[in-house]
Amino acid sequence: MLFKTKFIPLAIALAFAGSAGAQEVVKIGHVGPISGASAHLGKDNENGAKMAVEELNAKGFKINGKAVKFVLVFEDDGADPKQGTAVAQKLVDAKVNGVIGHLNSGTTVPASKIYFDAGIPQISPSATTPQYTKQNFNTAFRVVANDNKLGGTLGQYAVSKLGAKKIAIIDDRTAYGQGVAEEFVKGAKKGAPSVQIVGKEFTNANATDFNAILTTIKAKNPDLIFFGGMDSVGGPMLRQIKALGIKAKFMGGDGVCTEALPKLAGEGAVEEVTCAEAGGVSADQQKGMDDFVARYKKKYNADVQLYAPYVYDAVMTMATAMADAKSAEPAKYLPFLSKVKYQGVTGLITFDPKGDIKDGALTLFNYKTGKKTKMEVVK
Repeated sequence: MLFKTKFIPLAIALAFAGSAGAQEVVKIGHVGPISGASAHLGKDNENGAKMAVEELNAKGFKINGKAVKFVLVFEDDGADPKQGTAVAQKLVDAKVNGVIGHLNSGTTVPASKIYFDAGIPQISPSATTPQYTKQNFNTAFRVVANDNKLGGTLGQYAVSKLGAKKIAIIDDRTAYGQGVAEEFVKGAKKGAPSVQIVGKEFTNANATDFNAILTTIKAKNPDLIFFGGMDSVGGPMLRQIKALGIKAKFMGGDGVCTEALPKLAGEGAVEEVTCAEAGGVSADQQKGMDDFVARYKKKYNADVQLYAPYVYDAVMTMATAMADAKSAEPAKYLPFLSKVKYQGVTGLITFDPKGDIKDGALTLFNYKTGKKTKMEVVK
């Protein structure tokens, strides 16, 4: 075989060499939980990344006048911080040009130090803990509002619109769950200083039995329960709240605000749920979002769960910064990412000096006849 290849005609060899060198490969890492209890959300995010990359490649996206080929490098962090740092190092070793992820705050924060040390830009489409950008890593960005806004807005809404006077708090002890619960309490007390926090209970991100903490809460007769955590825990919790005959309203952040929640909770268990998604579009942007949702449905034969549009926009934002910089090299396009302006399906994306999205929106939802229903967008 070695002998034969020696005599490949020169013209053919040059053609192969030309075609190989004509198109630069740009590697984008994507990380989310593709295994474990939040796998449905991780897959949703992964699908959003695939859509963006396929569309960029289909239209022959150019950087510095040359067509490039985007390639996704997928990693599964299992929503586990240790696994998250391990796959972050894998992506650094693979010399990716940028990273979209991680999904969870608890994996995003420790992984961000690894990307920062390597000088690789990272855009999280869904991590909401303020700690992520408080680290002042110039490589860290996000395209959704953080927990200060999300939790605080929900807290004020609970007392001003839902009339909550006695509130019980449950969180799953993750960076996200604990953080959003703390901000909720601050917002509730700001909205109504007389509000009573009648109980604070804790669970974990893999729990399935909540009878002990719910029995304790029931005895305190709250009119609202706030849960900081994901739908994989919130769903079974709602099922048990109903079984115990607890009549309190239920609130949660973006972690529970999914299309899957009614199925996870069971029939009739989500009628008193109000939640918020860390993002949202105004009326003039709704058509763009609707078009994306329709394209997603056609491609995957599935509904958008939560953050696929934000992943899609994160990829497109990163590509725009590369085009602006005329380079996919991390050190060269990073300064352009800091000042990028990209009109996405989720709205205008531009970042403040810390890497947080400017004017980040929230969308409030409830569930009508078991279907997630938009209430209003808050900025």
